Amino acid sequence: MEGNWDSTVDRTYGLLKSMAIGFEFKPGERLNEVTIARKLGVSRTPLREALNRLATEGFLRFNPGKGFFCRELDAREIFDLYEFRKAIEVAAIKLALHRASKADITDLIAFLDETGPDAGGRSIVELVELDEIFHERLMAMSENVEMLRVLQNINARIRFVRWIDMDRGDRRKTQAEHRKILTALLARKETVCVATLEKHIDRRLDEITSAIKEGYAQIYMASAPERPSTADLLGSTR
Repeated sequence: MEGNWDSTVDRTYGLLKSMAIGFEFKPGERLNEVTIARKLGVSRTPLREALNRLATEGFLRFNPGKGFFCRELDAREIFDLYEFRKAIEVAAIKLALHRASKADITDLIAFLDETGPDAGGRSIVELVELDEIFHERLMAMSENVEMLRVLQNINARIRFVRWIDMDRGDRRKTQAEHRKILTALLARKETVCVATLEKHIDRRLDEITSAIKEGYAQIYMASAPERPSTADLLGSTR
């Protein structure tokens, strides 16, 4: 029974997290727990546990006495997350300079070769996923599991903005920077490695504000980047 309970909570958590990341709930919207429980086919108790987890992780807001709310697309918060991401990735690359094996680095270079500098007909969601895989594999070379866990949380919380960022960006330039980072890492050149990574991740507040304005337009015009719907997610778990 306990295993079934954990499975239900984890499934509910996963579905709600995907919905929150993609802003299927409108920014600032109060979540109707009865409606969501019915939609996901779960009872209120596992739903409430999943909601609490997501609030703790920063995907939702909880207002005592009022309930759970979808987070706002806040430029300052996203900027802070990018700044945190840069700090933790730079710290990790410094560890990786001493800990990463040649095999791990060459494997990640091979990953760049396989995924190519061109979009190759992939969706924006798929391209961001590939980028996250690259950065998480790079961080894994630090051999610090807790730093990787934090990066995964940051990546999920900025993902909606990154979809917009990727749509407006230059993948060839991004992939060239990825390759430069790995080449410097392989040669154990800390200065080049750190400088390239910092420039690669850095985003100005005005750039983020612009992306968020576009994000709000997409949310309310129902034209956000293609991503799995709740129906798709429910179908994949049954």
